[in-house]
Parts: sequence; C-alpha cells; structure tokens
Amino acid sequence: MRIFVWLFRAAIFFSLFAFALNNQQTASVKWFFGQEWRAPMVFIVLGAFMLGCAFGVLAMVPSWWRHRRVARRHRPEPAPPNAGAAALAVAPAEQPARDGT
Repeated sequence: MRIFVWLFRAAIFFSLFAFALNNQQTASVKWFFGQEWRAPMVFIVLGAFMLGCAFGVLAMVPSWWRHRRVARRHRPEPAPPNAGAAALAVAPAEQPARDGT
C-alpha cells in the first residue's frame, strides 16, 4: 500500500513539474491605477494558489475557535484525586451470609 502512495505522490510531483516547464513564458497581472506585475506564469498560478489557501484557512479560524469553545464547555470535569478511595471506605462491599445447610 505504501508503494502506491509514493507512486501517487511521484505522479503528482512530475505532473506539476511538467506544468511548470510548459508555462515558463512571461505573463502579466494588471493591477489598479496602471500597475502591472510581470512574472513567469507558473509563479503567478502558484501565488494565486497560495493566496487561496491562506484565505481559506483565515476564513475557517472563527469556526475553529467556536468549536473549541463548545468542546471545552462539554468536557467532563476531572474527578478529585481521592474520590475513588473515599467511596470505597464509606461503603464497603457486603458479602452474603453462607449457610452450612
């Protein structure tokens, strides 16, 4: 199974590497007020991907915080360290009487 995972990873790597080699021509991104950024197309695509990942993570942060807060509220309270020993000392187990008959 591990070999299939590594083959899958290698296939993804080589396909992305081939994509980068095929897209080395210069592209431009036109910003506001006549600003322009020229770079190889693969860097522009990589930058857009990274910005999308960062935006997705930042969009999920409030939800993660809310779920952590709810999980903390529902966490069971830890028992005092001597609670088990005190319960055994207060109510010892009774054994039924055995008749010899």
